[in-house]
Amino acid sequence: MSVIASIEDLRVLAKRRVPRMFYDYADSGSWTESTYRANETAFANIRLRQRVAVNIETRSLRTQMVGQDVAMPVALAPTGMTGMQHADGEILAARAAQRFNVPFTLSTMSICSIEDVAANTSAPFWFQLYVMRDRGFMERLIDRAKAAKCSALMLTLDLQVLGQRHKDLKNGLSAPPKPTLTNLINLMTKPRWCLGMLGTKRRQFGNIVGHVSGVEDMTSLSAWTNEQFDPRLNWNDVEWIKKRWGGKLVLKGILDVEDARIAVNTGADAIIVSNHGGRQLDGAMASIEAVPPIADAVGRRIEVWMDGGIRSGQDVLKAVALGAKGTLIGRSFLYGLGALGEAGVTRCLEIIRNELDLTMAFCGHTDIRKVDRKILIPGTAPA
Repeated sequence: MSVIASIEDLRVLAKRRVPRMFYDYADSGSWTESTYRANETAFANIRLRQRVAVNIETRSLRTQMVGQDVAMPVALAPTGMTGMQHADGEILAARAAQRFNVPFTLSTMSICSIEDVAANTSAPFWFQLYVMRDRGFMERLIDRAKAAKCSALMLTLDLQVLGQRHKDLKNGLSAPPKPTLTNLINLMTKPRWCLGMLGTKRRQFGNIVGHVSGVEDMTSLSAWTNEQFDPRLNWNDVEWIKKRWGGKLVLKGILDVEDARIAVNTGADAIIVSNHGGRQLDGAMASIEAVPPIADAVGRRIEVWMDGGIRSGQDVLKAVALGAKGTLIGRSFLYGLGALGEAGVTRCLEIIRNELDLTMAFCGHTDIRKVDRKILIPGTAPA
């Protein structure tokens, strides 16, 4: 493409360049994918109020997320296997986020390790943690995040069990991936991706392999991982993790008002309204639909953020108007990474920033921190 004008342009290019099993891993939801689709369509149904004859010469998108100054209310979400969208993907995304002055969040299930990202960036990043049966491994992960000077810990609460994603099953996605004839033929059509992978040593889960007894390669990793997500996860675990971590704590995966109230009482610093990108409970409400009641219930006591379905700066503005103090993007930056590597993540952030700035101007606002529901047409937004 000669011109990349939208996140959709990046998605189309990423689909051409990334092997099918890894593109589908990022771009899929569980079961019928109804919640995955709803995350986007719910945004499209919200209408904005255009205002005119307002002085909009001086505009600012700057704000804070858990006390950290950010260029706009956007952070890169934790996404598993980011380094399989493009070689060294987590490092490249973190670099792009650093230059843009927005937070990057590294997933537990990343290809590049905590130490890899810390060694190749200078700005503090956030680390996302899953609750696993091996509590000793969790303690070591938290200690490694401290050593890397991560500025916040993000605890994902909605992955006690794994949602079923049909595309992953059909593509034979596993650790290591199944070398089926179909997959091998598809790889032959992605020479740019293959060359990148041949040129890096980072091709396995860097936070896990070599850090767990008996897990020395991708083959042994699969059996270990399948047994580790802990269905016993409860609020006591959150309190234990907060005490062990001792720093800023963000809880991800809240969709219910009652859960939000409980989360506030744990002493967390922020919560993320999220349905895991539609990858867990198919049939759950769209993330943006859950923002207003949660923001109304707890927004004065804790920072409320959201993720799920953001594909534009307009989506960010709508989320902020409904009460979110910050947003996270996952698939949007993965499309950029798969399409153009580090430059693609940068282009993703440029697109979102420019759309956010222009839309705020058309709506007659100059300060993102003062945007509220008055910017929306009544009756078009979730109550």
